[in-house]
Formats: sequence, C-alpha cells, structure tokens
Amino acid sequence: MPSFPLYFRIPILIIGLLLLWQGIHLFLNIPPYLLPSPYSVFIAFKDNQVLLWNSAFITFNETILGLILGCGLGMLLALMMSLIPFVRQWLMPIILISQSIPTFALAPLLVLWFGFGISSKVVMAMIMIFFPVTSAFFDGLTRTPAGWIELGKTMNASPLRQLLYIRIPAALPSFASGLRIAAAIAPIGAVVGEWVGASSGLGFLMQNANNRFQTDLMFAALFLLSLMTICLWGAVTIATTKLIPWAENTREF
Repeated sequence: MPSFPLYFRIPILIIGLLLLWQGIHLFLNIPPYLLPSPYSVFIAFKDNQVLLWNSAFITFNETILGLILGCGLGMLLALMMSLIPFVRQWLMPIILISQSIPTFALAPLLVLWFGFGISSKVVMAMIMIFFPVTSAFFDGLTRTPAGWIELGKTMNASPLRQLLYIRIPAALPSFASGLRIAAAIAPIGAVVGEWVGASSGLGFLMQNANNRFQTDLMFAALFLLSLMTICLWGAVTIATTKLIPWAENTREF
C-alpha cells in the first residue's frame, strides 16, 4: 500500500470532513443555531478574526507553559520513582489518585486557589499532561536492556554515568510517545480552565458564544483550537523525530 506524507493526508481529511459537514447541513435541513454551515463558520471567522487570534494566542501561551512544566514534572517524578524504590511505593498511589479525580471537579478549586489569570489554566494543563509523560518515561527507564547495563558495569561506569549515558537515552523513545500524547491533550486542560473561570482565551470565547447562541462563532473558535492542537502535535512529533533518531516509532505519522 502506498504511504502518503502527513502534509498530504491532513488537507485531504479536512476537505472530506467539510464536504460531509456541508452535505449533512443541506440534506438534513438542520437549523443554523444547532449546526451552522461551513460557509457561515467561515464568515464568522472572517468577521471576528482579530478576536479569535487574540484568544488563540492566550490559550496557546497557557498550553505551552503547561506542556513545558508538566513534562518537567513528569520527568522528575519518573526519575525519582526509578531511582528510589521507597519513593515509588508512596508516590505512585498519589499519582494514580490525582488522575482519578475528574478534571471539571478540580477546575473550580484551581481557579479559587490560583485566580482567574493564567496560573490556574497552566496548572490545569500540567495536571492533565504530567501523567502520560511520567508513565511513559518511567516505563522506559525500567525497561533498559539488561545487556546494556551489564556492558556499562563491565566498563566500570558509575551509577550516574549509567543513568546519563545508558538508561535515559534508552528511555527517550518511550518519553517521546508520552510527549506526543501530552501535546495532543495539553490544550484541553487550558480550555477547561477557561470554561470554569477566565476573562479571555478560546474557552472563554466559546462559552460566551454558546450563551448567545452564536454557534458559528463557537465553531470558528473550535476550528482554531483544533488547528492549534494539530500544529503543536506535529511540531512535537517532528522535533522528537529529529532529536531521537534511534526511536523508530517516532517516524510513524
């Protein structure tokens, strides 16, 4: 079967979805306030592009900060659990409990604790993305081939050198998988925080548009959020492919 590159597949999929959307709107005669046509969404995007791009810029900043801090936290927790068994026994249950709490239940508390500014949205994004990074990186650190460790010991490598030159490089392909998942879900955390309490951002814009039955504007904001998520995922995937060339699975996109 022929393999088509990502930059070719995505436009084809988008065009196909738009045609399907237009067909559903025409043949089922759905009211515009329930499902606007793609043309109506385009007009709403054109008329409100300054507002949309400014809101997207705010959400993007929240997403990037949450992604960076969440990945740093995930890597730190994974290293601690792999190096100190005592810490792993007590830390892993706490991490699992943190993921069992629904996101919407935490959002109001984060807004109460950190305010309506950017901090609560960044923390929300961190909470959503640190777990896949922690889990993937920890699995990679604990599954280092035994032969590599024995070779390091044979060459009198200290535990620190084994960690830096053997275990971490061997775990980077797993970390790349967790990072790609984190990049795909990081905007969700920022938007959820904006839904609960914010004065700007795409989530705030979508909530206001929904309250005013401006469905076309809400779809325009949703389209911009999807575009931002795809671009972020693509950038992370390309970066991991270039920086971790020994990870074959980073090329499967």
